[in-house]
Amino acid sequence: MKTIDVKLGDRSHVIHIESGLLKRLPELLSKYNQGQKWVIVSQKSLIEKYVSVFHSNLIEDGFDSHIIEIPEGEHAKSFREYQKVVNQMMNLGCDRSTTILVFGGGVPGDLGGFVAATFMRGIDYFQIPTTLLSMVDSSIGGKTGINLDAGKNLVGSIYQPKGIFIDPEFLATLPSEEIVSGLGEILKYGAIYDKEFLSSISRGLDELESFPFSEAIKRSCEIKAEVVSEDENEKGRRRTLNFGHTVGHALEAHSGYGKIRHGEAIAYGMICSGWISNELGLLSDEETSFLKESIFKLPLPELGDLKTGSILHFIKRDKKHQSGVLHFIVLNGLGNAIISNKITEELIVNSLKEIQ
Repeated sequence: MKTIDVKLGDRSHVIHIESGLLKRLPELLSKYNQGQKWVIVSQKSLIEKYVSVFHSNLIEDGFDSHIIEIPEGEHAKSFREYQKVVNQMMNLGCDRSTTILVFGGGVPGDLGGFVAATFMRGIDYFQIPTTLLSMVDSSIGGKTGINLDAGKNLVGSIYQPKGIFIDPEFLATLPSEEIVSGLGEILKYGAIYDKEFLSSISRGLDELESFPFSEAIKRSCEIKAEVVSEDENEKGRRRTLNFGHTVGHALEAHSGYGKIRHGEAIAYGMICSGWISNELGLLSDEETSFLKESIFKLPLPELGDLKTGSILHFIKRDKKHQSGVLHFIVLNGLGNAIISNKITEELIVNSLKEIQ
């Protein structure tokens, strides 16, 4: 088993990565079982495919295990669904000793993590990510949240899990679109932090059938763990993880949540950010072309007509827009992300031409 430490003092925890890990989870969790209630937060498709058996195995091993089902799709990250989960937990007799197991991709991870952060002012939880995107990104770092009509993840907290368990075998049953979404975030790690990793991933995308997923997951987790360990609350370096996200989040909101996957939107956002980096004289023409060509190896969905006014509207509501100043992530060479406060609306609008 590969283990990666997220070093955060008394909030430190370990990322465990191993094929077939799901079968060992009751054993690995047993040291945390003190007779409390365990609540698995997941979605119908995952409950039918994996969770029911896992739940039974927990009960056989002496866990007081329960399942709470949440809807499929981004709309599950709402105050309404949050309240439903909390009410069900109260009906089950949950208390401050209860432990949540978040089983799924980014939506269960964000909602379940936010419930853990706020129920009884905070209870323990573990992340069991099942999508490539959640394995390399959303399950790590403690970001939890729900959406508002005004934008994505505008209500939330940073609340660390007790541990993260990654089983790459889940990838075998994922639809191709979910794989592409995760690959978008994997490319991001190379672009912002490790140029050699970016080159390796780009080569791997030429033969997707033989793509080295396990190694890509491990390296992505190492990078994010290092960044989060240094800057948990996103005051400095952690902001660089938002490369491509300013435009990407706006594309998600503009298109309607769920119509374009997060990683796909971020991939398009990275193309825009790469172009802006080039316009600022920070990224060479050769590097900009390499980044764009690598991203377009992914079979991304067509965006359709982009209304620039709408996209700018959502960007202004983004969390990275503070006190009237947009904190935008650009590349000062491949593998080196920096924060710029000098990105104009004109640059953003012109960058959109690169993805239309």
